[in-house]
Amino acid sequence: MTHDIHIPSQGVPPHVQLIQMVTGAWVSGTLVAAAKLNLADQLAGGAKSAAELAALMGVHELSLHRLMRTLASLGLLASQPDGRYALTALGEALRTGAPGSAKATVLSFGSNWFQRTWSELSYSVETGQNGFEKAHGMRLFEYLAQHPEDAALFSETMVGVHGQEPPAVAATYDFSPFDLIVDVGGATGNLLSAILAHHPRPRGVLFDLPHVVGEAPVLLKQRGIGDRVTIEAGDFFKTVPEGADAYLLSHILHDWSEDRCRAILENVRKAMKPTSRLLIIEMVLPEDDAPHPGKMIDLLMLVATGGQERTRSEYRQLLDSAGFHLTRVVPTRSAASVVEAVLA
Repeated sequence: MTHDIHIPSQGVPPHVQLIQMVTGAWVSGTLVAAAKLNLADQLAGGAKSAAELAALMGVHELSLHRLMRTLASLGLLASQPDGRYALTALGEALRTGAPGSAKATVLSFGSNWFQRTWSELSYSVETGQNGFEKAHGMRLFEYLAQHPEDAALFSETMVGVHGQEPPAVAATYDFSPFDLIVDVGGATGNLLSAILAHHPRPRGVLFDLPHVVGEAPVLLKQRGIGDRVTIEAGDFFKTVPEGADAYLLSHILHDWSEDRCRAILENVRKAMKPTSRLLIIEMVLPEDDAPHPGKMIDLLMLVATGGQERTRSEYRQLLDSAGFHLTRVVPTRSAASVVEAVLA
């Protein structure tokens, strides 16, 4: 999945650029409609016209034609002289189960609960408070625990959004010296399985909340490393498995306030050996004005969780305050970097 953020051409007048930016929501709505209607799945067997599909799908023929025409203008479909439309490579990616989890991501980010959250961004900027909590009356992770269908879709979305990162991290950072790696808050083991598949020596501990790690055995078995991973259920605000050579925090710290981050880091620090490494996988923001996908994710963290993305200097400050020393930041071929730290 690309992490590029579309910014209109600088040759376009400023007012047009702004209008192009705000009407990006229309494109999102178009993709959500196509995903909800399973349109890509309907076209998987070959080109069809709106007339051929309307009865099968139980939708209005002319309106479906207009949707398909617009999707063709966006590059998802290709029109044919006989009035039928075929999937392009871009449209194929919207099929159920297609690599990259684009459909799940479109449905999750385009959902009413997610859009209600974004609508509270101005509130979060004005107050510094969690916009998600204002919109839904609870925090994000409470909501997901109470809405399993949304949670499952969100988990698949996170795999899609960060899909390039596990192989990039596994290939870039040298995990071969470690005997035991603990993935703190590792969900179903997507990152840990990529690391262990690339490096045959280490064993792993997958650590997360009970309802999160419940689906991990299936994925770990599919990846062929189930016998090298121990699954432990727990809460990283209370404790972390002890004695590992490396501790992974992948997209964990960006979810929480500074105080909550220090609480997590304190538990990791207590669990570490003197020789252990702390490895934080996050989008490290550039210090200048350069475009970076993490800057938009930073606003999402502001409104959705109360957390934030950070620059290298901001990570250094956080780690110093929690008893760590930042040793280096290792870029990968994805948008994420590995922030390496040791006990101070």
